[in-house]
Amino acid sequence: MAIPDFQSIMLPLLDFCADGQEHTNREAIDTLSEHFGLTKEEQKQLLPSGRQRVFDNRVAWARAHMKMARLLENTRHGVFRIADRGIEVLSQSPLEVNLHFLRQFPEYIEARSRHKTSRDKEESEEQEAKTPEEQLEQAYETLRENLASDLLAQLKSSSPAFFERVVVEVLVKMGYGGSRKDAGQAIGRSGDEGIDGIIKEDRLGLDIIYIQAKKWENTVSRPEIQKFAGALQGKRARKGIFITTSEFSDGAKGYVDAIDSKIILIDGEQFAKLMLDFNVGVSTEAVYELKKLDSDYFTGN
Repeated sequence: MAIPDFQSIMLPLLDFCADGQEHTNREAIDTLSEHFGLTKEEQKQLLPSGRQRVFDNRVAWARAHMKMARLLENTRHGVFRIADRGIEVLSQSPLEVNLHFLRQFPEYIEARSRHKTSRDKEESEEQEAKTPEEQLEQAYETLRENLASDLLAQLKSSSPAFFERVVVEVLVKMGYGGSRKDAGQAIGRSGDEGIDGIIKEDRLGLDIIYIQAKKWENTVSRPEIQKFAGALQGKRARKGIFITTSEFSDGAKGYVDAIDSKIILIDGEQFAKLMLDFNVGVSTEAVYELKKLDSDYFTGN
């Protein structure tokens, strides 16, 4: 099944704590993973940042919200148990516990009001189904997608020579080509037999990669890739990169999977994201630090 949102986790988490004993985060996560029938892959699924598992994050926020409503209480760092109010709630056999349910408790309303920003107090159901980290990362991904789209539009409106220079810049920043001067001399100079240029695979030049850089609007189809693969064979080469501002047909993708030569296809959307990843054509507008409690600081207090 799909990983449940954090509100769906609340009641099962409260039931887990019904024994009145102290429990750790790990115990809760393991038991709830089994309760929801999550696969190993689902349990390991990470947030887009790659810093925390999705399910672990959602369990943590289910616990945090119920703590604000005084259904759960922390006994020490990473350890918690059910509170008297939580026992009372379970005695009522609720069908579900969610944010709407928790709003009946004044302590929860007060705690949430302290955490509200100047934005609308009433969040949408879609947003409330996400943890704060997921909302933040969703906003980041939206901004990233929009910027990548703007970058691609700029590339499509630029000259072929400028596009080749951007290709050089990205590849060098990725660690290819030795020096930028070497790479710049290699790209865009030959244009023979379907090959635009060559670039060193590493700074020592232990291997050579052949490159095709196409500033196109139309979809790159299989014949173009076949031509490039044939050019590689003519050079007795086994590695190539085909970069375009458009996209590749399914036939082109299937072809490179079936041949012996290693050809990497990078479409316009992928290339724009590489520009973002390696800071080509973009500048930093703002930096936000996401901090967490340093529990070691309070050890021995």
